[in-house]
Amino acid sequence: MNQKIGIIGLGAMGKGMATSLRRAGYQVHVCDVRPEVAQAFAAEGGVACASPAEVAAQCEVVVSVVVNAAQTEAVLFGDGGAAAALKRGSVFVMCSTVDPNWSIALEARLAEQDILYLDAPISGGAAKAAAGQMTMMTAGSADAYAKVGAALDAMAAKVYRLGDKAGAGSKVKIINQLLAGVHIAAAAEAMALGIREGVDAKAIYEVITHSAGNSWMFENRMAHVLAGDYTPLSAVDIFVKDLGLVLDTARASKFPLPLSATAHQMFMQASTSGHGREDDSAVIKIFPGITLPEKQA
Repeated sequence: MNQKIGIIGLGAMGKGMATSLRRAGYQVHVCDVRPEVAQAFAAEGGVACASPAEVAAQCEVVVSVVVNAAQTEAVLFGDGGAAAALKRGSVFVMCSTVDPNWSIALEARLAEQDILYLDAPISGGAAKAAAGQMTMMTAGSADAYAKVGAALDAMAAKVYRLGDKAGAGSKVKIINQLLAGVHIAAAAEAMALGIREGVDAKAIYEVITHSAGNSWMFENRMAHVLAGDYTPLSAVDIFVKDLGLVLDTARASKFPLPLSATAHQMFMQASTSGHGREDDSAVIKIFPGITLPEKQA
């Protein structure tokens, strides 16, 4: 397969996506703010680049897997940014969780340079990204899909095509993050109450994961709590950001989101208490008077 694809951002999701593309036979060029991470990927097959511009100069498809809109702006328009090096007709795939209106505006900005754009937030976690089994919520022109469709299928088990212009993908991701954030906060609250009432944490987990009250987030995140391991796969501060975007979106149309607002405050409290860079399950640490399981040596 001769198509060269660039991945900018080799975090929990980006590294897995790059691995999936390489496994599918693509020539994968990578860039990360940590050069040693890009070099490690290149050592296993692939090409490490020093800047987004270097990636863009060599690839007709560039996939950005950074945290937010500000980092995406830097990838495109900062020093060594990709936008100036992208060729006409190439495709920029934006996988961050952002304000949908910002994504709509970015499509228009890139169109001025005859660069195609795909609004393509992702979900599923690091393991699914590495296995090529994640979900992509995409929107963009037929021309963009024509150039990247096969690559999307190599990276994801589910590629939802939600519209012919940017915005719809980011809107659906916002809804997903509403549910994810509320579910994590509710799971933490339930586990904290059980511990406070003297029930063994392992027993709570065993019963709930086999009962109607279970959720994917309870099963996944409360396993981190049981292990006493708050190594961040998705950090508390991610949900400070994402639930903030949820509330901003609803505020613009004066739509009430009481559960989202409460969950956002819980993540804000966890972050303010010093847990912002810990795994998002660390939101459970805001509850007083409970003894959480400790990490085993």
